Amino acid sequence: MTTWTEFAKQAPELAAFGEARFKKGVAYLGTLREDGCPRVHPVTPIIGEQLFLFMEPTSPNGKASQRDTRYTLHCAVDDSSGGSGEFYVRGRGTLTDDPQVRAQAVAASSYAPSDRYILFVFTVEFAFMNTYVDGKPNPQRWQSAE
Repeated sequence: MTTWTEFAKQAPELAAFGEARFKKGVAYLGTLREDGCPRVHPVTPIIGEQLFLFMEPTSPNGKASQRDTRYTLHCAVDDSSGGSGEFYVRGRGTLTDDPQVRAQAVAASSYAPSDRYILFVFTVEFAFMNTYVDGKPNPQRWQSAE
């Protein structure tokens, strides 16, 4: 499975764009409910060596991510015309309680995660960005070879 660092080596322009978009504000994590319906939740992605998310232990998306590891993560957009562009990734998320991994996530975080938060590490299997040039979409895609 591809880490954020590996993704950034293979697709540096997409990774840099995605990191900037994810750091700009809230992003939306999509998971699947037990009945198969999609669920979306606002989150604050953390990009370090890997893509991390801290969650409340009671979070429905955290429970969904433990049951079905597939996810998608989409940045917020500035306005209805796409503003500064859009970016999303999808892959697999894994709950971890490894203290070294948690220390990496805390060090990369823009906020102080509560000790009670659980931590997920997300792989990047697919990435998409779209910017608009003279009002025309300019999409770019990347997919892991794994």
